[in-house]
Amino acid sequence: MSAGAKKRLRVASGADGPAATSLGERLIERSLVVCGLLSIAVTVGIILVLAGQTASFFREVSLAEFFGDTQWTPLFADKHFGIWALVSGTFLTAAIAIAVALPFGLLAAIYLSQFARDRTRRVLKPLLELLAGIPTIVYGYFALVVVTPFLQTFVPGLSGFNALSPGIVMGIMIIPLVSSLSEDALYSVPASLREGSYALGATRMQTIFRVIVPAATSGIVASVMLAISRAIGETMIVAVAAGQRPQFTLDPRVPIETMSAYIVAVSKGDTPTGTLEYQTIFAVGSSLFVLTFAMNILSYRFAQRLRKRTGSAS
Repeated sequence: MSAGAKKRLRVASGADGPAATSLGERLIERSLVVCGLLSIAVTVGIILVLAGQTASFFREVSLAEFFGDTQWTPLFADKHFGIWALVSGTFLTAAIAIAVALPFGLLAAIYLSQFARDRTRRVLKPLLELLAGIPTIVYGYFALVVVTPFLQTFVPGLSGFNALSPGIVMGIMIIPLVSSLSEDALYSVPASLREGSYALGATRMQTIFRVIVPAATSGIVASVMLAISRAIGETMIVAVAAGQRPQFTLDPRVPIETMSAYIVAVSKGDTPTGTLEYQTIFAVGSSLFVLTFAMNILSYRFAQRLRKRTGSAS
């Protein structure tokens, strides 16, 4: 028997298999550990940088002024540091975006998971997800030069820069987040629930909205919360189309400024490093980080509670 044939015989019999498999598993395990530790280290580094600069900011600006004022003018001669002007603009555009993305995204998910044929689903789902791949700067200019002039024809008092137009376009952008994750949640509902509903005499629409959608609520809520976090952190759409006038208002027709848009505006290099105006970037960034982190924690706990409730009910 030749040497090559003997080697193939040893491999086929598993003589060299366990050691090679064990070495490969150890390499994969260590690589995964390194990736996990790297992500933790990056997160800790970001938190430390934000915390250090934010602490320097609050040595000169009191918490009462930061949370008790409704004006934000740190770059003016008459300085005000009320974060609520930026928070209101951020949540206003995010609320408009969710009002657009939630119904369209959920209805698209219901159609793809319950009505569309497999071939149609394989074609439409990737096409819908292409919306998430369009650069946000394109969305921003689309909101400014197309959506805003269109809305001005029938929305009285709508300014050239406003919260309504970027909010609507942002909602279009995050539709794939809602539809894709919700569709996966709806598609994974056990067929036994659907069949049991039909056996009890429910119609198709009753089965969808009274059985399947409630069973997939945890996944739907997770997709909505992820979309909200994405909308809160969006930068270029609001920087282009919403204006840069921080106002404590809930009127979507007027110019506003969001937290992320302010960070971009001040980070262009005109503000000297180490100044109080420069440190406002980190104060706003820390506030944005805390908001998104809190929303992610709440959504995770809410989804876990719904899963437990659904599991106990079933």
